[in-house]
Amino acid sequence: MNRLRRRDFVRLSGAAAATAGGLGAILATGRAPAYAQQTTLHWVRWSDFVPASDVLLKNQITKECQKALGINLQLETINANDIQARVTSAIQSGNGPDIILGLNNWPQLYTASLADMTDVAEEIGEQQGGYYPISKQVGMVGNKWIGVPWCIGGGLVAYRKSWFEAIGYNTFPDTWEKLQDAGKKLKAKGTPVGQALSHSFGDPPGFWYPWLWSFGGKEVEADGKTVALNSKETLESIKTAVPFWNDACDPGGLSWDDSSNNRAFLSGTIACTNNGASIYIEAKRKPDTYQTDDGKPMYLDIRHAALPKGPGGQYNLPGPFTDMVMGYSKNQDAAKTFLKWIHSKPVFEEWFTSQQGYTDGATKYWEGDKVWSADPVLAPFKNVPAQGRLTGFAGPPDRAAAEVQTKYIIIDMYAKAVQGATAEDALNWATGELKSIYGA
Repeated sequence: MNRLRRRDFVRLSGAAAATAGGLGAILATGRAPAYAQQTTLHWVRWSDFVPASDVLLKNQITKECQKALGINLQLETINANDIQARVTSAIQSGNGPDIILGLNNWPQLYTASLADMTDVAEEIGEQQGGYYPISKQVGMVGNKWIGVPWCIGGGLVAYRKSWFEAIGYNTFPDTWEKLQDAGKKLKAKGTPVGQALSHSFGDPPGFWYPWLWSFGGKEVEADGKTVALNSKETLESIKTAVPFWNDACDPGGLSWDDSSNNRAFLSGTIACTNNGASIYIEAKRKPDTYQTDDGKPMYLDIRHAALPKGPGGQYNLPGPFTDMVMGYSKNQDAAKTFLKWIHSKPVFEEWFTSQQGYTDGATKYWEGDKVWSADPVLAPFKNVPAQGRLTGFAGPPDRAAAEVQTKYIIIDMYAKAVQGATAEDALNWATGELKSIYGA
């Protein structure tokens, strides 16, 4: 067993403080735990929209894990839309990855099949200023943690500042009426609003749930059981969505996945889109590739703004990320040790810095990180977790809410309407689907 070099020990001393009992003693002696010498942990994550973060995990942090813990970290990245099928297959077979990164409120779908992570999650939260409520809501059942919150993603509208100024908007439109007006003018120029209205995990829910809420619509009552979708507010949101879509939006959004709007924006074919910070980060990374019509780097013309408000308010839908340790795993102790280590401040900060503001931390400690002062264009993403609302409103983001989102019922309600169904028929269909899930 190799003894840690002094500089490795110093760098990981913060990690030792973040791990109770055994791991602290292990790092103090400079030896990896005997049980972990033969342990391989299989960790499945999404393919990050910030590629540098995946490179860091695969090329650097996996090696640091082996050195610090004696754990061979087998990291696998897959398309986020494939994660749920992977989880289902693993649970049914009782064999598969030890840790799987769940998005949104997906952990609520698998509560009976996940290991208890209460001791790990509570320890990290206590050391880092506590979790945001949305991370607790999706990562807990009662008083039990069913996963360890990793981070929080979220969307803001990325838009071409000069293009909006050219049609008379010196700031991004703050109401849906104004955005429809701006989008109609921009669409006439060949650069419409780009918005997915399709079956993909991030962009469609990230836009259409806030659209519903901004008109006062909601899925269920606060009791989390009584379906409340069929309301005059929801009906108005559907009726308003149709002209907004026809006047302002790229019709191709009906078949987009979560990378389609990135490509469209960077190619200059849409003027704005609700997205994470990945468009700006990519444009900044390749200033010679992505340029404006007059040959300047495109990232200099990109700004971010909140989604517009409606008569019911202004909202966003953050995306919590949660590491789920699978109940069938024979390496649960090693998984806990690993999660404590990678969430320790010095180790997690490496990854968090590589994100450049694409995600927020799951704990409030990361609000003070230097990443938020590095680039003012990315600074607005810092506020996403505290201003968000989760699916299932006005009830909790529980298993039923996760099923509604996974089946894209709210998304399809609007898609049916923009493709020709009456608003009433679209609403009646969606209400029936929700009642079959909630049983009320």
